Amino acid sequence: MPTIVNGALHFEADCAPRRVLELFSVKWMSLVIHALFHWPGGRCRTGVLQRSLPGISKKMLVQTLREMEERGLVERTVFNTVPPKVEYALTPLGRKLAEPIEMIYAWGEANHTVLDEMKAYVPTVTSQT
Repeated sequence: MPTIVNGALHFEADCAPRRVLELFSVKWMSLVIHALFHWPGGRCRTGVLQRSLPGISKKMLVQTLREMEERGLVERTVFNTVPPKVEYALTPLGRKLAEPIEMIYAWGEANHTVLDEMKAYVPTVTSQT
């Protein structure tokens, strides 16, 4: 939690809010977790996953999956076939992280009009002279 330093809130570099925010700094991570969480059978090939996420390039998906694997959120299984077959699945840690992500996404579904209002919001700029 934040501490108060000289009368102001101070968030340490390793505090929980900053560490959670770091997870969401990888643009596609939460959506990949969401997709794998709901995937029938819980395992998915890279190309199939990419086609289910319009707008993500293969390069970005592979980078995201690699980072998720390094963090212990997904497991990568390589099958000894020609051509090689690779599947990804959430680890128990990845499924644990999916819980709050699912709550946020459910909130978004239930409050789509609020999201529309945020998108439509254009701040007025006032000049100070």
